Amino acid sequence: MTHDAVIIDVIRTPVGRGKPGGMLSGVHPVDLLAGVLTAIVDRNDLDPALVDDVIGGCVSQIGEQSYNVTRNALLAAGFPESVPGTTIDRQCGSSQQAATFAAQAVLAGQADIVIACGVESMSRVPLGSSAAGADPFGSRLRARYPEGLVNQGVSAELIAAKWGFSRDELDGYAARSHALAAEAGESGAFATEVVPVSGVDRLVDETVRPGTTVDSLAALNPSFRTDALAERFPDVSWNITPGNSSPLTDGASAALIMSADAAERLGLEPRARFRAFSVVGSDPLYMLTGVIPATAKVLERAGLTHDDMDAYEVNEAFASVPLAWLADTGADVSKLNPRGGAIALGHALGSSGTRLLTTLVNQLEATDGTYGLQVMCEGGGMANATIIERL
Repeated sequence: MTHDAVIIDVIRTPVGRGKPGGMLSGVHPVDLLAGVLTAIVDRNDLDPALVDDVIGGCVSQIGEQSYNVTRNALLAAGFPESVPGTTIDRQCGSSQQAATFAAQAVLAGQADIVIACGVESMSRVPLGSSAAGADPFGSRLRARYPEGLVNQGVSAELIAAKWGFSRDELDGYAARSHALAAEAGESGAFATEVVPVSGVDRLVDETVRPGTTVDSLAALNPSFRTDALAERFPDVSWNITPGNSSPLTDGASAALIMSADAAERLGLEPRARFRAFSVVGSDPLYMLTGVIPATAKVLERAGLTHDDMDAYEVNEAFASVPLAWLADTGADVSKLNPRGGAIALGHALGSSGTRLLTTLVNQLEATDGTYGLQVMCEGGGMANATIIERL
């Protein structure tokens, strides 16, 4: 185990609705991220001066989340000025990539202790803010894709049409997510992973809706249909709604990653270790399907199969994504997002990677599982996958 990159601890805030009035909307994103950084070193009695780097994910790096929000947050958390920090953007997989970079630095012998983390305050820095009024593509990219690029919601619709998912199937999956998340919350399953936010009384996730049913979701209208898009994509049924999509969310999360040697030296007990990583690009029109080849690639690298996995965390950006993943992989649905997914627990973009990692580690521990696979679809046609092994 000496050369392993191990996970010592993983934590997250409760998730808040990403709109004005949401329970975390009054918290500056720097303060939100600083809270989990403080909590993770305090929980492990770790001198923050020992941290070699802090790598954070954030998607909308503008306004209150600009100017390297990770460095600002670690200073706000009281870390010594000698501790560096950087903020990365791999869209929805930003903090999953942060964890990968952290583990790779440890495995390469270039760092002993790294914190991977992420934050997104979608109530204060709305989705799309960083591209507001600008063309993020340019003429050469548009020339490569003359048929035009689409947003993630339209991509989710194209996936639903390609795989033939009905509205009832999409809504049924969404209802499952809420039911599992509500059950986990009521059972106290999240108690070991959720840390309080200063000034916020609530520890319960704000986005979970117990009692959600297919019937209650049926009245919701499609989110992404326009006349122009309906003409462009005549085979699409337009069944993606707010109910079977992940809600806008505020949140932060963090993972304490170090070498097995450092853990032994500090008297800290590793909870899991990283077994394999993959990252892939995929068709930017069907941009959310990268989870399928990323899964195949990471399993091959680990020398493992689906039968070896005890739990999967497949980000529920939209219900069509995990459903397509299930259809193509043949994975056991009972192992998929067993504590609910982003449709219920929210998708605070920059935080979601380490949030899923947090839930996966705790699920493996609670069920005496060994291997877990986490995979995240990402804007622009990419996906990250990670396999961990509980210790």
